[in-house]
Amino acid sequence: MMKIFAGIVAGLAVLFLMNVNAEACTIMLVTKGASADGSIFVAHSNDGFGGDPNVVYVPAKNHKKGSLRPVYPTAAASGELPEYNCFYSPHLVAPERSDAYNYPGKPLTKPIGHIPQVEHTYAYIDGEYTVMNEHGLTLGECTDTSEHLREAPYVKGGGIFYSSELGRVALERCKTARDAIKLMGELIDEYGLYGTAESFFVADKNEGWLFEMQPTPNGKGVWIAEKIPDGHFAVAANQLRIRAIRVGDPNQIFNPKLEQMLEELGWAAYDEHGNLDWLKSLRGAEFNHPYYSMRRVWRGLDSVAPSMKLSPKVEAYDSNYYPLSVRPDKKLTIADVMNLYRDYYQGTDFDKTASQFAGLYGSPYHYVNEKQTERGILSAKTSYSHITQVNDKLPAPICWLSINTPLENPYIPFAVSKMPDAYTHALRDTYDDSKMFWASNQIIALSRGWWNSLGGTIEAAVRQSEKNSLELVENSRGLSKEKFAATLNDNAVKIFNAWKNLYVKLLIQYDGGAGITYDKNHLPASEAPTRY
Repeated sequence: MMKIFAGIVAGLAVLFLMNVNAEACTIMLVTKGASADGSIFVAHSNDGFGGDPNVVYVPAKNHKKGSLRPVYPTAAASGELPEYNCFYSPHLVAPERSDAYNYPGKPLTKPIGHIPQVEHTYAYIDGEYTVMNEHGLTLGECTDTSEHLREAPYVKGGGIFYSSELGRVALERCKTARDAIKLMGELIDEYGLYGTAESFFVADKNEGWLFEMQPTPNGKGVWIAEKIPDGHFAVAANQLRIRAIRVGDPNQIFNPKLEQMLEELGWAAYDEHGNLDWLKSLRGAEFNHPYYSMRRVWRGLDSVAPSMKLSPKVEAYDSNYYPLSVRPDKKLTIADVMNLYRDYYQGTDFDKTASQFAGLYGSPYHYVNEKQTERGILSAKTSYSHITQVNDKLPAPICWLSINTPLENPYIPFAVSKMPDAYTHALRDTYDDSKMFWASNQIIALSRGWWNSLGGTIEAAVRQSEKNSLELVENSRGLSKEKFAATLNDNAVKIFNAWKNLYVKLLIQYDGGAGITYDKNHLPASEAPTRY
């Protein structure tokens, strides 16, 4: 057992030394015609060990005419910038933006640039990456790779935007997905990018798009967006997904000079039909071909449209085998999307619990550098995940938020409003029993060593919590926006208290190993009992 413990510690050390959010997130989009209740869902998992676990409220504001908006750096782009007081957690200290970004005693984050401010900005929910605004405009992000320029660190005089801050400006100023895409494209063209290649699902109550971007060596950037057909589901997982660039197609939006820009960079590449190919041009390769990204894409598409019988294997990173989106075999519910984020290839040849890298006692988590193994949608390093739900039947748009990993934690609904204290200002280096982040971590600390014994109790609590929340949302459709937000906040406080009580229940029930079962199938061969 000591060998196992030492291996886990060593693996965790490696992960903490990695760029916190690099090559991590999985994002999904369910268009209104693909959902059972006519909602649009946009989902994102913020998969970074050591990342900021807080999802916060930023209020609407009026600004003086002619004032400037600061553009802040982020460590998620390409590492910490101490000279700007830019660190992983908290990722932003800027009390003028929101009380939730006020951390007394911590130095203020310094802006790296400014843009002209508008006279009114909308309220929104924010995290390390943007979530949703009061009008139901919603975004979900994942980091990608371009072999031409894997990472473009911030350099004075270069581009000032990373995707997260770009998305915030869009949520502050836009109501529709098309307006957000056009604004973000204009900001890239004028102010440039740094960091990594990035993908956004961008949606409003009517339509959803995939927006992709990549910094260029001159500090500028290239970008493109493609509409996801209504009735379809789409998934992206740390690899660019848009392929043929189609001039004159109303379902694509890009800089009219995009082909010229790619040619001048020496990046332009064409498919077998002579079309300029976005992914090929950027050499949007896998991190661990072909299983780190494409297998998650396969799993998402195959889970919702098994009738297509998609293969889990492809010939190369630039294979065009997987469609950008699919029509699900049945219309999807919010619970279906939640289940996708708990997926570890169970029931397939790639089941994470059966791997040599699996955790103890049936745990599906891998505590090694995931670039060396098949990456599942479920990840040990998730800081939080969210699923936004937008439709006209609700009093207000909803953000379903799961703190830490969703296998052990429920998705909790919030409106775009101030959140309970238990869900704000959590710090990774300071234990605080008044925070949901730490209540969640206590349960995780117990369960990951003994998952096949504790998992059933935790799963039942998660399912019951979500059932209660779904019923609450359904029964609250006639409320005002303000009353709806207050009702959801009361529910979130109840869940926080329930999670604190669940930890105590597990601690008492399994004290001293009582009730723990032995599973020789989840120990390395060197640790299995030997017959003499």
